[in-house]
Amino acid sequence: MHPGHARTALITWLQARKHGGKIVMRIEDIDRPRVVAGAADQICRDHEWLGLDWDEGPHFQSDNEDSYERALAALQAAGLVYPCTCSRKEIAEIASAPHGADGPRYPGTCRNGVSKSGRAPALRFRFADPSPGFEDALCGPFPEGQTGGDFVLRRADGIWAYQLAVVVDDAESAISEVIRGEDLLGSTPRQIALYRALGYAVPRFAHVSLVLDTDGNRLATRHGAVSIAALRDAGRSAEQVVGQLACSLGLAATSAPIAAEELISRFSLGSISRSPFIWDAKG
Repeated sequence: MHPGHARTALITWLQARKHGGKIVMRIEDIDRPRVVAGAADQICRDHEWLGLDWDEGPHFQSDNEDSYERALAALQAAGLVYPCTCSRKEIAEIASAPHGADGPRYPGTCRNGVSKSGRAPALRFRFADPSPGFEDALCGPFPEGQTGGDFVLRRADGIWAYQLAVVVDDAESAISEVIRGEDLLGSTPRQIALYRALGYAVPRFAHVSLVLDTDGNRLATRHGAVSIAALRDAGRSAEQVVGQLACSLGLAATSAPIAAEELISRFSLGSISRSPFIWDAKG
């Protein structure tokens, strides 16, 4: 868990505690080859240290594969799924494939039959144009037609895709509000299409501005971003970390130490800063 995760977790916690909501702790561990041993326990410890408790869970996606299978079967029965044998490299090399913020848009090569026999196929969702628009609680209107291309529901190696897993998890947990990083804004129309195709209620979305490093890059664990555990081990107090995050959100005039619970009364989701925040690990 790095400061970007902690900032979003703080907003989620304050929103729930201010309005009497419940927080569901979910561990997204479906990509098992990338799961780091002990990471889930560390995430929970980091939340507890910061004073950010939760009401349900932790729920592990790896325990919910039967639900993903049922959702996939329902989509297949509706004619909304097809096998695809295209590799990422092949899609990227298709000169006519339009590119968006999250990479090349799939051009539909396998919509009417697989292009490469003998390969294990991924399973794609038939994503109708125009893609859904929606009103984001922080970023405002996201127009329809901005996100396109049939997307993967299950990879060729059998691993479930993020899009399907989070939609099923949200529905089963009766999630009414999703608060997450702005880097996932463009994925939301895909998830809305899945909510609707599966007959689920679509939650409200709020996408939080990102935390960047001093070079202007998004904080990412895989790129060596400083962790909350490392800050704790270096002698920072939870109140110091929360104070820095609170100041970045416009909830405090300075970065003076403060406990998360002291921020509840002054919190309003609509009034937090929408600008990216530069995290200086030396600050």
